Amino acid sequence: MTPAMTAPAPDTEDVRAAASGDRVAFQRLYRRHVDRVYGAVLRLAGYDHARAEDLTQDAFVRAWQKLAEFRHESAFGTWLYRLAVNVALMDIRARGANPVGFVDEDALPEQGDTPFCAAERDELERAIGKLPPRARAVLVLHDIEGWKHEDISRDLDMAVGTSKAQLHRARALLRKLLGEPA
Repeated sequence: MTPAMTAPAPDTEDVRAAASGDRVAFQRLYRRHVDRVYGAVLRLAGYDHARAEDLTQDAFVRAWQKLAEFRHESAFGTWLYRLAVNVALMDIRARGANPVGFVDEDALPEQGDTPFCAAERDELERAIGKLPPRARAVLVLHDIEGWKHEDISRDLDMAVGTSKAQLHRARALLRKLLGEPA
């Protein structure tokens, strides 16, 4: 009996072709991954759709430029997601990440794109969008994206303890914004 052959990951052939300059293969990768990338950067951008669209495009431009450096040690989607989050985090740092600033109420979305309950999702998005940028980044990366404090601290250039403190602060502010008791 011969061992079962494993099929290559769905992105493998397109990644190799795109790395060789095949734009059609890269377009397939884009269509396959754009929703996840956009969702991650949208949360990090405080639900600013225009900024999230710009960051998503920046992430895919960087992916195209760095595709030859992709070593196939992880799934392409994982590599791309990490690259996109780094693009968003660099944007947060470039904007100065005012630790006490809040997003203007009028800049928040009217309704979520895929609500589990439109009213609750809208309220949660508005509250997360009002968090200070670094606290929001830690909350999104830890509680929504599942990152560990060690990874957050490295990518946001802060101590692990600071990451934990920012998460605690973000959760407390979120509870306050949602009208829940501390």
